[in-house]
Amino acid sequence: MKALVRHNQPRNANLFNDMDRLLNTFFEDLPAGRVAGPRVDVREEENRYLLEAELPGFTENEVDVKVEDNLLTISSRKEEKKEEKKEEKSGTYLVRERRSSSFSRSFVLPRDVDSQKINGSFADGVLTLTLEKSPEAKPREIKIRSAR
Repeated sequence: MKALVRHNQPRNANLFNDMDRLLNTFFEDLPAGRVAGPRVDVREEENRYLLEAELPGFTENEVDVKVEDNLLTISSRKEEKKEEKKEEKSGTYLVRERRSSSFSRSFVLPRDVDSQKINGSFADGVLTLTLEKSPEAKPREIKIRSAR
């Protein structure tokens, strides 16, 4: 006798949610306070998706957004250099501190996204990407005629 296995999947499942779930599984063991990439919220609306990424401490010039085939990548590399010179009775000393940070986070775009119509804006440390759905992917009504 064969067993029937039922898989319950949310009605509005999409690849963005699945990708986040997968990434959270891989990165749960990171040390406290260390994040693998920016935290992201994705919402689906009738004609578009909205992706909001938290990027505190970054400016729009320090963030790159690229689309290649159906892969959307948000990345940045930031280097800071600080030099301090002090004179004391015991002599002059120089302190140099270098810090660099980088991240890269990628998302597989749903088939209904028109990659030519992706727009972005940056305000208050939040990157907002608008991913328009292609017209052919939108549902359309089909009229049924009588066969007589």
